[in-house]
This record gives sequence, C-alpha cells and structure tokens, in this order.
Amino acid sequence: MDRSARHERQIDDLSAAPPPPDSPFAAYGLPGFAGLPPVPAPPEPRPILELEDEEYEDELDALSDWVDDFLLRVYGAEVTTAAPWCEQWQEHPDVVAWLHALWLAYQQHKDPEAGLSGLFVWHRDFLTHAMATVRAAGGPLSACMTDPDRPAHRLLPGPRPSNRSAPATEEYEETGELGQAGG
Repeated sequence: MDRSARHERQIDDLSAAPPPPDSPFAAYGLPGFAGLPPVPAPPEPRPILELEDEEYEDELDALSDWVDDFLLRVYGAEVTTAAPWCEQWQEHPDVVAWLHALWLAYQQHKDPEAGLSGLFVWHRDFLTHAMATVRAAGGPLSACMTDPDRPAHRLLPGPRPSNRSAPATEEYEETGELGQAGG
C-alpha cells in the first residue's frame, strides 16, 4: 500500500505542468515561488536626438568616450578631402544621430547573445555604411576638416521648411482657422 501511494505521488509529480520558463528554478525542474517579483526589463534605448537636457548630455558624453577611445582609434582612417572629419562632431546633429545608432548597434552585436558572428554582422551591416555616410566627401562633415594640419569646423545650412507649411501657418495665425484667410 505504501508503495502504491508513493507511485501515485510520483505519477502526480511527473504529470504536473512544467515550471514557467522564466522561473529561476526551471533548469532544476522545480517550480518558481509565486511571491517573487518579476525581473524588470532593461530600459528601451532611445535615439539620442529624442533626449533632452541632462539625459542628452550624459548620453553624448558616453558616446563621445566611445567615439574617441574606440571608434576613431580603430576605424578613424586618415582625414582627407574624400574622408573629412570634424573635431567638433558633437555640434553636427546628423553626425551625432548616426554615431549614436552605430554605438547602439555595436553594444547589441558585441553581446554574447549575438553569437560568434555578432561583430562581423556589425562591421558588415553597420560600421561600413555609417562611416561612409558620415565621412562622405559631400556628407555632413564636408565643410569641416579635410587636412589634419588645418582643423576646421563649419555647420552647413539645412533645407528651409517647405513652401506649403509657411503659408498655412501664417493663415492659421491670422484667422485661427485654416482655409478662412482674408475673407
């Protein structure tokens, strides 16, 4: 009878639902504790140009460290007219956005979960394209330093707002309604 009762308990244990996959005890075949709080997910990365004030400055400082200490040291090829650079690249919002995206991709692809080919994928899919865009002869830094012996920095003017947006804005300011100006 004791043996029969043990068999019933063993069958009940074996037929029980498996522990949830996020259980810290799943690898041991043990159910988790119902009272444990869930582990919070890391914050979602946000594009640097969406950040403001101190949050932006902190992210830009960290990005600058990575660019100066790693990216340029390893991948900062010679400065030429075909591959300009700017020592004040932080003042070029488009360059900041490109380099920030490159840095986020680097962090993702160097993670062990990216596998052994993670950094190859980063080189192939991210590094080459980003650096070619940022340092293109007609790119965002083209008015800046093209000779390392003559540092230069100049922000090129961007496009103006479209003609369509300016009249609509003026019309709204005059009447408070669109399509009702002058009448």
